[in-house]
Amino acid sequence: MPVGEPVPVLLGRDDNLRLSAGIEDGPCPPRLPTAVESRAGYTRTAFKHWTAGDNPTDGCNTRQEVLISEAVVAPEIGPRCSLTGGTWFSYYDEVEVNGASGLDIDHMVPLAEAWDSGASAWTAARREAYANDQGQASSLVAVTARTNRSKSDQDPAEWLPPASGALCRYGAEWTATKLRWGLTVDDLEKDRLLDIAAGCGGTTVTYTPAS
Repeated sequence: MPVGEPVPVLLGRDDNLRLSAGIEDGPCPPRLPTAVESRAGYTRTAFKHWTAGDNPTDGCNTRQEVLISEAVVAPEIGPRCSLTGGTWFSYYDEVEVNGASGLDIDHMVPLAEAWDSGASAWTAARREAYANDQGQASSLVAVTARTNRSKSDQDPAEWLPPASGALCRYGAEWTATKLRWGLTVDDLEKDRLLDIAAGCGGTTVTYTPAS
């Protein structure tokens, strides 16, 4: 399959076997291979982030570009990409947020979790690309600061969004991000993703492999 072509994967009760086949080790290369995680050597500075963004000429960094892109009501953009006003919907806790100051940009798969799951072997350039990834909408998400900080660097076996209506989307977007970047899952994480899949019939995961 050509790099960059979107790949649909079904996450749901009727397609739970297909998801299992993608996660479980077997005779064919699994979509999400299982591996033991290690945080040895991790530092947050290994992932250079909030760089000049997708458009280096607009004066906005990656964080600001994501905020602008995800706004429900667009903010006013001032000098040096200062943002005034605007409204966002934080789907983790189903809260409407007025003004960007109450928001964090969450790495769907946290930087430390990415490191544990394979990014420790990447080049610095690839880690930077991961940390600033706007090539797939689910990779970076504007959410309330409190939910982002509650999540911290935890995987779905350790933390899930507090809003019950967010669970299927979250499971799908976590899966999509790991698939996009060729990251692994550990046993507990895999089990929790399969638990989520069992209750989310018809939810579709679509990802584009990172170049």
